[in-house]
Amino acid sequence: MWKAARYTCAKPAIFFRARLSAVFCGRRSETVVIGTDMPTQASPKLKIREEVAAFKRERTIGVACDLFYEKGYVNATLDDVADRLSVTKPFIYANFGSKNELLAEICHRGVLAAKLSLDEVVDFQLGPRDTLRLFLDRYVKSILKHQKNIAVYTREEKNLAPEDSRALAELRKGFVAQLTEVLAEGEKRGEFKIVDPGMTALAIVGSVSWSTFWYHPGGRLEIDDIGKSMTEMLMGMAGAQTG
Repeated sequence: MWKAARYTCAKPAIFFRARLSAVFCGRRSETVVIGTDMPTQASPKLKIREEVAAFKRERTIGVACDLFYEKGYVNATLDDVADRLSVTKPFIYANFGSKNELLAEICHRGVLAAKLSLDEVVDFQLGPRDTLRLFLDRYVKSILKHQKNIAVYTREEKNLAPEDSRALAELRKGFVAQLTEVLAEGEKRGEFKIVDPGMTALAIVGSVSWSTFWYHPGGRLEIDDIGKSMTEMLMGMAGAQTG
């Protein structure tokens, strides 16, 4: 049974600064009893504190993403973020050491959303054509739901710290390589009619990423409708064969 490889890369520098919340990483809050190997559930008070801290982080990231999207990274300040949150800047610094760390977090979430949409479909172990079709629908919807993250990353990549820029580039490179493998296998099986799987992968990624600049929430087109239409168009770009 063919299965596209799962590409992994070194965790971005932003992870090593312990900047991702437990909620985002999907980790359970646990305390460890010294001298045993068995974790125990955190106390109710500790759990509540962690949930409050995670909520504060999410609110900060959400507001910063809105402002970077609306005003641009350079023009938006942490004072703007604090004002919109109705808090003081120490509230922000409790979780983020700088505006640049916030930018890296925002960009990472957008890139990760794209990669996870492919990872999840690859795990179903479908054939290349079915993998691509299911992935495209999920990919478009995921990107549009993270519209501001993707737009900020596209516009503000130049303002990322060098280590964060490299880490995100590696994550994106692994995503494109994985998609290229799906297309190459489909071409080999006769399920796709394409000349260059790598170029086709980049064209698909570019088309979907650009949709974040023309999509308007609450406009004529709903996300589900865009997902279906773009899936058909991109399957055509891949030269998908029926049968």
